[in-house]
Amino acid sequence: MISKKRHVITLLICLVQASSAAAQTSATAKIWYTKPADASVKDNPDGWVSDAEWLKALPIGNGHIGAMVFGDVNRERIQLNEMTLWSGSMDEGDNPEAAKHLPQIRELLFQGKYKEATELTNKTQITSGKGSGHGNGANVPFGCSQTLGDLWLDFKTSLPYSGYYRELDLINGIALSRFTRDGVTYTREVFASHPAKALVIRLTASKPGAIHFDVTINRPERFSTSTQGNALVMEGILNNGRGGDGMLYKTYVSPVLSGGTVKATGNSLQIANATAVTLIVTVKTNYRQHYPDYINPDYANELDNITRKATAQDYATLKKAHIADFSGFMKRVDFRLDGAADKMPTDELLQKNFETKNEQILYPLYFQFGRYLLLSSSRAGGLPANLQGIWANKIQTPWNGDYHTDINVQMNYWPAEVANLSESHVPLMDLIASMSEPGKKTGRIQYGMKGWALHPITNVWGYTSPGESASWGMHIGGGAWIMQHIWEHYNFTRDKAFLAKAYPLLKDASLFYLDWLVPHPVTAKLVSGPSPSPENTFKAPDGTHAQISMGPSHDQQVIFNLFENTLLSAKLLGLKDEAFLTSVQKAKDNLARPAIGPDGRLMEWAEPFEETEPLHRHLSHLFAFYPGNEITIDKTPELAAAVKKSLEARGDAGVGWTYAWKIALWARLHDGDRALSILNNQLRPTHVTGTLYSGGGGTYYNLFDACPPFQIDGNFGVIAGMAEMLLQSHEDYIQLLPALPSAWNNGRLSGLVARGNFVVDMEWAGGKLKKAQVLSRSGAPCKVRYAGKTVDVPVKKGQKVSIEKYLN
Repeated sequence: MISKKRHVITLLICLVQASSAAAQTSATAKIWYTKPADASVKDNPDGWVSDAEWLKALPIGNGHIGAMVFGDVNRERIQLNEMTLWSGSMDEGDNPEAAKHLPQIRELLFQGKYKEATELTNKTQITSGKGSGHGNGANVPFGCSQTLGDLWLDFKTSLPYSGYYRELDLINGIALSRFTRDGVTYTREVFASHPAKALVIRLTASKPGAIHFDVTINRPERFSTSTQGNALVMEGILNNGRGGDGMLYKTYVSPVLSGGTVKATGNSLQIANATAVTLIVTVKTNYRQHYPDYINPDYANELDNITRKATAQDYATLKKAHIADFSGFMKRVDFRLDGAADKMPTDELLQKNFETKNEQILYPLYFQFGRYLLLSSSRAGGLPANLQGIWANKIQTPWNGDYHTDINVQMNYWPAEVANLSESHVPLMDLIASMSEPGKKTGRIQYGMKGWALHPITNVWGYTSPGESASWGMHIGGGAWIMQHIWEHYNFTRDKAFLAKAYPLLKDASLFYLDWLVPHPVTAKLVSGPSPSPENTFKAPDGTHAQISMGPSHDQQVIFNLFENTLLSAKLLGLKDEAFLTSVQKAKDNLARPAIGPDGRLMEWAEPFEETEPLHRHLSHLFAFYPGNEITIDKTPELAAAVKKSLEARGDAGVGWTYAWKIALWARLHDGDRALSILNNQLRPTHVTGTLYSGGGGTYYNLFDACPPFQIDGNFGVIAGMAEMLLQSHEDYIQLLPALPSAWNNGRLSGLVARGNFVVDMEWAGGKLKKAQVLSRSGAPCKVRYAGKTVDVPVKKGQKVSIEKYLN
């Protein structure tokens, strides 16, 4: 008898170990936890403070609908977003009196009279309206990205439960929670289906008829909830920022039951005695990305059609289509280090890495999480990921949850091409195209110039005017910077049809800067201004603490980049616009270029001014090194050395997105160990949820980036920097493992994309490249560098070849 018992126990142990090993293998692309987020904790009404429990919820999205799944047991909260849901309306913020004051402001700046120039700029050049509302634009015309509200599932019990587990499968895009209560195992799955354009929630029980709960939906303001048949309907009208009605929205919650009953009562649904329940959430607003009306009058009929099609499918069909769609993108990239396995909950893993600085499973997991977030928040046909991606739980989100064009929206898309999610880049292209018409109005009215202009903030309503203060709102480089993404999308995909369609945007952006630039009275070089080096301040010779100047290095670099990409595009497309192209070439050749200061650093301004914040979070004057490529270690070693001195002087701290940029910059400097050190600092667990402008960074419980508060650009920028550590292609060759940290001794990576439309697979051991393959998707010439050796690799379109033999 004892022997038989031991045999059974041994067998059970073996089964548990086998199950655990399988779970560890599959969980390498999952984040998982053994506790729920507490849905009973109310959100802080302060929009500038993130909520600790919300930061434990798991994000899902399809580029249209976003949701944060708390996984709570007794009363589940699923916080909802719809990408287009914005308060506000189109705003005329251009100042027709601004242009006539520009010559005087420039003259004052050239004369070193920064105090007078700043006063005149703030008086004449800022927006004529309320702008962003100083980042609190929910009730002004600029508006704000807002929460759609909350779906509540109330199970009306507080009985104890055991065996709690929840996860977010990054490959399949499904959030799952599971627990046992009173002998019944309950499982809940949630996913946002792009094919069905719906949020799908599935509840099952191991015992027939064991599911009972009430369903309600609400939001903090401007909503009404009713029942329509057996469905819940929430609808409302947002504030247009002028005291009137703005955007319309409508949401359906449609239950499909296996067994049991559903009863509509007032503004809730009561579900009883079910074995399985599928809730299908569909939502639409009356927004369309179309200047100048931005209104879709047929949104209600479109929503009805979406709902009808989604509810006509059974759960298995919905799930199968979702997994096929989502995993088809996520499986493109596989990244592993040293055979590491996922043996502990993700919150514990973060803490362990804080202690060891070398948890090999965490880095690939975080990389895939960043890809997951980009795919979930940015899909073709939708809007681009904003400051919070597609996830915001407030009416007033930090900085309005808008599109900041002085780093943040650009950083969101740094990983799109290299991380093999080029399709997710498309919404940014669409946003750029949608801004060209209002941008032409700004160029014409604000400055009396041709082409289109863009300043540091924009929104879904086509805002292109300056901000409320010259210190940040006069950043005129935004248009040139964001246009880099047009060229990068082409350079990675080699899609000439896209480039031909986008070329007019490049041309019109260049036309504006051709008018905007003026010759420096001493050097005769063309300079931009008045304009700041984003958000940084210097001590001027007249004693003023100033932000605006003539010829800040960042402006000069992004305009050079725009002109270069415009000329390259015209050549590739065989265009013969001789007068325009000659003007661009002449201006490009005469631009003031990056210079090295007396202290050996790359100068941030045209003169070697002293910063008031030597550790300032922005690194705008290093654009030409990354994400640009005007400065490189090979082409311009002296300037690259000056970049390094600048980077060392800035230190390794900052806010979340600063860490991301520094990781990428150190990777370009081929210092993988320094990049990894900064990466580990960014991965440190943090509970700081208030607003910091320095001394921030860190990672929240659910792996969201802490700016703080939560801001998603850090998630995206960090993985772009990680990709840069392993693969670079900004020169005329592909460089393998250019900044491999010594701690990442063994690993493999497949599916990263290099410029020229090459897909690269690598495996390394002992810190040395072991195997490498390249797939050519466009047939471009292929040159590869590794360990100082550069070789030509003969590979035809559609062909995949091993390249290590060419490097030996």
